[in-house]
Amino acid sequence: MDRTTSSLPQIQRPPTYGNLITVLSIDGGGIRGIIPGTILAFLESQLQELDGEDARIADYFDVIGGTSTGGLVTAMLTAPNENNRPLFAAQDVTAFYLDNCPKIFPQMWSVFRPKYNGKYLHGILREKLGETRLHQALTNVVIPTFDVKQLQPIIFSSFEAKTTSAMDARLSDICIATSAAPTYLPAYYFKNEGEDGDVREFNLIDGGVAANNPALIAIRELTKRVFGENPDFFPIKPMDYCRFLVISLGTGSPKKEMKYSAKMAAKWGVMGWLLNGSSTPLVDVFTQAGADMVDFHIAVVFQALKSESNYLRIQDDTLTGAVASVDIATKKNLENLVKVGEELLKKPVSRINLETGLSEPVANGGINEEALKKFAKLLSDERKLRQERSLNTKT
Repeated sequence: MDRTTSSLPQIQRPPTYGNLITVLSIDGGGIRGIIPGTILAFLESQLQELDGEDARIADYFDVIGGTSTGGLVTAMLTAPNENNRPLFAAQDVTAFYLDNCPKIFPQMWSVFRPKYNGKYLHGILREKLGETRLHQALTNVVIPTFDVKQLQPIIFSSFEAKTTSAMDARLSDICIATSAAPTYLPAYYFKNEGEDGDVREFNLIDGGVAANNPALIAIRELTKRVFGENPDFFPIKPMDYCRFLVISLGTGSPKKEMKYSAKMAAKWGVMGWLLNGSSTPLVDVFTQAGADMVDFHIAVVFQALKSESNYLRIQDDTLTGAVASVDIATKKNLENLVKVGEELLKKPVSRINLETGLSEPVANGGINEEALKKFAKLLSDERKLRQERSLNTKT
């Protein structure tokens, strides 16, 4: 198809008209959000090859879940502009990070308060996202945070925002909250008043402490709609995992670097766990453990139901040095992260080994670039099928 045209409407039809439920998930990871940004730019380019240059990521997914930096990317891809199209094309995400990360993470900090005051981040998010609220996102989004006053996760979900107006917060507030990583950025307080007068107060930090990999939360939100017999999901069954098409994007991991050892950690007190060189071991451990457990759980379910081919996890667990950090925002390091994302496209498709817990190349699985091309075709075909069936239903 000519990339300058598109035969599809901009509004995605609900799953009830199709064969699949489509999910995109983006991990947290600070400046390493450049990595999934690079992957998404490639995916969107493939969708444009199939459906025209107006195609955008938000047009193809029933839900997009993002934590921390992944929440920022989610908002950028789904917040509407003045033409009710996505505020950012996927190819613009990397440029946003290259331009703004040095100002979000200036290389100066104090041990007695968060490393960064967050003022620039708060300002740029309010500038870009304005008064846009959760329900206005161009597809369903799910963004986890954690409430330190209630000591429980708070999940901001488009689905809930449509029925509970007090949860229909501004996207800028949600993004500031989900990015408030302990020791790096300050916790964030805001309150939101619903149309019915109900007021909710939030005392939030980074969603990564609850779900750095939000894929399972995104799937859960969809499954709740199925259980609730939402007509958009009829006649899909709750355990119909063969109907789910999931792309889960990591932000890279220093797992194989062997940063820490029991011998080292045995000597740490409070300060040792909070600060070790340029990293924060406690944050590293919690976020990595949570992300890996989600991948492990989803892999078990999809393999048990013989639907492995419907789940694509793209993650690089070989990062070393500065590119493994979440906040070393020098020009050189940010450019190196772009290269990491580009090289990840050329790496073999990998899947977690349920016996060892390690990610291993899939036999005859090809490279990530090839897998994304296949998924782009599936996403395009699904969108066209829904459009055709919805028109036939009306007539």
